[in-house]
Order: sequence, then structure tokens, then C-alpha cells
Amino acid sequence: MRSKLFVPGSRPELFDKALASAADGLSFDLEDAVAEARKPQAREALRELLRSGQARASGKTLIVRVNALDTAHFAADVAAVAQPGLDLINLPKPECADDVRRAAAAIEQAARANGFAHGVDKPIRLLLNIETPKALRLAGELAAAHPCVAGLQLGLGDLFEPLGIARRESAAIQQAMYAVRLAAGEAGVFAYDTVFANIKDEAGFRAEAELSRRMGFLGKSCIHPSQVPLANQAFCPSDEEIGHAARVLEAARDAEARGVGAYVVDGKMIDPPFVKRAEAIVATARRLGLLPA
Repeated sequence: MRSKLFVPGSRPELFDKALASAADGLSFDLEDAVAEARKPQAREALRELLRSGQARASGKTLIVRVNALDTAHFAADVAAVAQPGLDLINLPKPECADDVRRAAAAIEQAARANGFAHGVDKPIRLLLNIETPKALRLAGELAAAHPCVAGLQLGLGDLFEPLGIARRESAAIQQAMYAVRLAAGEAGVFAYDTVFANIKDEAGFRAEAELSRRMGFLGKSCIHPSQVPLANQAFCPSDEEIGHAARVLEAARDAEARGVGAYVVDGKMIDPPFVKRAEAIVATARRLGLLPA
């Protein structure tokens, strides 16, 4: 999921266009992008979309950002969207492991009520927003709180703005990314990058997306369709990366046959951690059609 496009749940006229877009994932929003008075209608529009099968046919990763646990909308949101077509529920502002467990229990209960076996059929998993100082400090605990957690998503606007930290402060961005990536790595889940609000600043978006890829993030959130191709490009391995990774795997097979533990490829010393990275690059290249299966 190199790119994830936000789509307001209150704008069903945009659903078809989003489903036909180049985004790898769609995050239908019931939280900040939907006015209070329109949340019930948005909820029902998403229930209808997920039940129709049209969204699943798109082949995209389907996500719904619900309202936070402590709001009056959370339970109704989950009850509406916990449908077999949904991949992830994006949970805003979890503050402790118990929040994660409560959300997981609510999803499982809603899924059963909507007629599918959550533990047997493909389960709906959680994408946790890391967007408060406490969540950043406890990110590892949140990620490991329940098996249904699939990933952590950085939210720099909510994290930085109340603290007076400039959103474009590179040192702060790098530190936040690093903390979230290590927490996700410890728990064995993915890390996903935040949005970039300046739609017209393509160079700024591209630079931040390239930084997050170097930090080991899976992809970047997009608030406008024009950002999707930028994210897709940033998170696509280059020909040079793919070639090097393929040579590493070939050398690894040869080294294993000869009983050698470490060896040199393209002038670089290679051992098991580098092989693991090469395997991930080649797998991504094959999934994107850049290498034959």
C-alpha cells in the first residue's frame, strides 16, 4: 500500500472516482472530514458501499477512519462498517493498550452482528494513529496490545500543532518517524506515514515521502488525488535497488550451497539482515509487476 487516499464518508459522489484511482488503498473518513451533523448519513453511505461488493472488486486496501473511542460516534461507526469487505479500521488517538483492546472487542462484536465470522473469515484489523505525545511514548505497547493490530500510522498535525512544533521542522519529523518505525518493528507490524497538507507543494510531498521510505515506512497518506502518483513513485523500488537485491539473493543461494556466512555483493559485505531486506525489495517488485513472478 504505497499510497492511501482519504475520502470523506459524507461525499458518496466521490466514491466511484476514488475506487477507479491509482491509489493502492482508500481511507474513507468518518472523523475530521465529516461535519458533526452529517456523520449519520456518512456512516450509512459507507455501510452501503461496503455491502455492495463494488469496493472489494476494486482490489484496493479498504480502510475506514472511525471516530475516537471516547466520542458518541465510535460504537455506531464500528457497527456500520464492520463488514466483510473492509480490511482495516483506523483508530484515532488511542492512549493506552486498553483502548486498543476495547476497540478490537467492539470490532469483533460488530462483525458477528453483521453476519461474518471474524475469527474464521478474513478479519478486520486495526491501524492505530500515533498522534499524541502519550501515544508516541507508548507506541510499542499500543502496537503489541492485540493481535488484530496491523500497523501504526503517524499523525504529525495532531501531534505537532498543539505543542507549537513546526510541521515542516525536519529534525522533529525524523525523530517522530524513527520512534514510530522502531515501535512498529518491535511489534512486527507496519508503519505508515502521515498526510502532507500543502497540495500545491509537490516537491515537499515528494521529499517527505522519500524520507519516510528511507525510514522504513510502508507508504504515505494522500489528501488529494494529485498526491497519489507522487507516493506511488516514492515507494516504488528503483531499477538499481531491484538489480542489487536480485544479485544479493542469487549470491545468498550460492553462499548457502557453499556453507559461507558472509560474502560481498557490489562491493558491500552481505549477511542475513541484508538478505531479508533484499527479499522484501524483490517481493515488492514482483507484486508491482517490475519483476516476473
